[in-house]
Formats: sequence, C-alpha cells, structure tokens
Amino acid sequence: MSTRNDSVNLPGNPDNVIAIFTKYGTARQNIGFTVVYEDNNILIVNKAQGVPVHPDKDQSKNTLIDQVRLYLSFRNSQVGENCPPDKNCPPGENCPPKGSFQPSLCHRLDRNTGGLVIIAKNQESYDVLLKKIEAREIRKYYKCLVKGRMEKSKSLLKAYLWKDARKSIVYVSSQKSKGAQEVYTAYKVLEYDPSIDVSMLEVELLTGRTHQIRAHLSFAGHPILGDGKYGTNTLNRMFRLKKQALWAYKLEFCFKGESHLDYLNGRVFAVEPDFDVKSLKPDQK
Repeated sequence: MSTRNDSVNLPGNPDNVIAIFTKYGTARQNIGFTVVYEDNNILIVNKAQGVPVHPDKDQSKNTLIDQVRLYLSFRNSQVGENCPPDKNCPPGENCPPKGSFQPSLCHRLDRNTGGLVIIAKNQESYDVLLKKIEAREIRKYYKCLVKGRMEKSKSLLKAYLWKDARKSIVYVSSQKSKGAQEVYTAYKVLEYDPSIDVSMLEVELLTGRTHQIRAHLSFAGHPILGDGKYGTNTLNRMFRLKKQALWAYKLEFCFKGESHLDYLNGRVFAVEPDFDVKSLKPDQK
C-alpha cells in the first residue's frame, strides 16, 4: 500500500487502534477494525467478520460505525480531522471546532463479510464519495473461496435477483420476474486446488445488490464456503468454517471530473483476507 504526505501515518494493524482506545478511553475487548488509510477527509478500515457496519435488529451497539466514531473522537486532540476538506492540516495543528456532521459509512458490508469500508469525515466528502461509488469510479474487489472448478478462468455472470425483505434472503434466477433486478458479477480464478475441489476467486461487484456475490455464485453452482444461508452445510462442516470465506480486499479510485478528493485518483488500497486455499483442511471424519 502506498503512502503520501496527505495521510496520517497509521499502519494497518490492530495495535494502533487498541493503543488509541487504551490511551483516550476504555480499551474494548472486541475492537472490530484496523486502520488502512486516513486523512482529513476519509478513513478506510479493514472490518473484522462478525461485526455489523451499523445497528440492526440483532445488534444496536458497538457496531463498526459506533467504534469508528469513538476512535475518531479519541484521536481528535491528535489529528486535525475536523479541518475543512481543502485544508489538509498536519497532526497537531489547530482546527475549527467540530461541526454537526458525524463520520458516516459510504457503503456497506454484510456482518460476516470482512474487508475494506470507506468512512467520510465531512459532508462534502460524503457527497462526493456517494456519487463516485454510484458512477463506479470507486471499484470494489472481493476474494472468496468457492466449491468446485469454474467453467471459465474469468467471466461475467448475469442474472436477476429478487429480495424477500421479510425473510432477509434473496433469490436469483435466469428469468426476469416482477420486482427482480438485473445483477452483474465479474470473477477471475486466482487459484484452484483439485485435491479439495476449491477455487479462490477475485470478484468485482458491478451491481451492488443485497447478498449479490453470495447468492449469485451459489446460483451458478459454486457456493461460497462457510456461507450458512446460500452455501452447503455439509461442505461448511467438512472445512469447519462458521463464517463465509468472502472478503472485500481491494479498492481502486478511478476518478473523473474534479473534486477536492482528486488527490485520491489512481490510489489502490488492498488487504489480504483471513483465509486462503492452502490453509483449508477438510475434516476426514
């Protein structure tokens, strides 16, 4: 990962975040992120699996955005993240009082999907980032482990997805139906192990629908390992996986036009997931 003089020097490891919580507040036992990149306008974190990005029906407190806001409030005396977006103050420089804007998520990840999440620190950055994501000027890539060998080394999958909000599940079909939305999922095979019949894929999300990658790959006959909703329970037990092997591992900033965030254009941020093909050991029982 590259560094520039517009970033705060915070290597992406848990000790830095834990140190901030310990120094300025109460050290938490379950801190759900590490810092990958930070400047006065944005924060990119690597979210742990099992942490919801925002409050939901199952968890109302200590979500990712709760933790991030607390972290930033602790860092406020150290770093000028409250500066205007066109003024990248270095750490320790005085800044205007904090406004009403609360750091906000620019996109979401499922609770049990780990990986990169962008948080905006001010309203102007939030507005720009939402437009960039909608225009696909921020490209999002995932890594996942799936059952079987893909039919092609890379391909674009097309289908229709329908969401049952009451049951919190989506259905994928090759035929369009009432209420269904067209979905596109691009994949590339990174590795295949014939001894366990498992592939590692890089997936680019071209349409950001609920559970799209998980449901679309399952519909294609290659469920993600560890996925209890769209996967195969016998496979999950065989590989002793309790969370889906899916990680939002890379963000590419490909901006067009002009904005105060143009300094991010061409930047790539990537992390490695907590899983790989070589570490899989099927249960022989």
